[in-house]
Amino acid sequence: MSWPSAQKNVPRGDPTVAAVLTWILPGAGHFYLGMPVFGLVAFLVVQGLYWIGLQLSHGMLFEYLEPDLRSAFAGVLTPEVGNLGGLVYHMKTYGYGLPFMRPWPDAMWIGCWMTACSGIVNACLMVRAHSDARAPKNAADPGFARIAPPVLAAWALPGLGHWMQGRKLRGVLFFVLLVGLLVLGTALAEGSNLSRERHFYYWAGQFLAGLPGLVLEGLFGRGAVTHDIAYADAGLDLACLAGLLNVLALMDVYAYGEKRALEPQPEPTTQAAAPSAVNAP
Repeated sequence: MSWPSAQKNVPRGDPTVAAVLTWILPGAGHFYLGMPVFGLVAFLVVQGLYWIGLQLSHGMLFEYLEPDLRSAFAGVLTPEVGNLGGLVYHMKTYGYGLPFMRPWPDAMWIGCWMTACSGIVNACLMVRAHSDARAPKNAADPGFARIAPPVLAAWALPGLGHWMQGRKLRGVLFFVLLVGLLVLGTALAEGSNLSRERHFYYWAGQFLAGLPGLVLEGLFGRGAVTHDIAYADAGLDLACLAGLLNVLALMDVYAYGEKRALEPQPEPTTQAAAPSAVNAP
């Protein structure tokens, strides 16, 4: 193999390093890969989501937790852990707040959604960094860049990532199953499952089912519970199960996208020009 040919197959960097750097600081993985513009935009988007969420919630997210659940690792099972740098800053700056209860800000639930979304978006950015690191340096369109968007779409709306990949029947089935479970769980729990204050960690699992949860929370999530709910536990489990099952859907979208990216692309075919006829004198 000649030297120029070998150079074409040199990857941009180490995939693990790129992913870990992105986890610690959004965009850092792409700076490492020599993609500073993309890295800067990623940093602004991901950290911007977290910063706005902190402003809207006044950093009070972890004051939702009961005292016996407050530990140094309380944030590990939250969506915010996908943006480790943002989570560490959050805990160091705000922690568990003051030693007494305070009224929640009016936009508390929206702020908590935004910090959680920051973690999910950065997790998808880690997927993109890991894939970009394995792509050849000189490839104009290596195919890896098309992996992360369907993964993010599959979180935002279960089934949408499969639809974007052309697997429409599977996408419809995932949508019906997962969104159906989320709606059924919400109906059985009479909306009590939608409160992060009431069910901090179950809510985190449910959040993995994406934006349908945001819609349901906006419509039904802030009502007071005035009576015993007969099927509250069943509803809570089903809604959380919808989010956890969507993780399998995300993995399926990622694996399919990577397989397609690694498939050898057919060489462009050029039709040979027919020899021109020479007229005899």
